[in-house]
Amino acid sequence: MGIHQHLWSAAQRAARMHVHSQQAAIRNAMVASTALTQRRRELIEVEEFLARHRKQYDARVGVALQQHTA
Repeated sequence: MGIHQHLWSAAQRAARMHVHSQQAAIRNAMVASTALTQRRRELIEVEEFLARHRKQYDARVGVALQQHTA
């Protein structure tokens, strides 16, 4: 392989480098977005659980207070 072929091959790799870099960045962004979506879903589930628990707790405390004052 001659020097011109080596230079041509190196130039082609350099020309494609930005494409590979962009593809990796897109893949990383998709992975990060998926992870954030999962964390957001878990946070919503926890908030809903706590809201249900608080409502049940308040209802029990309300019944207990009514029984003590009656």
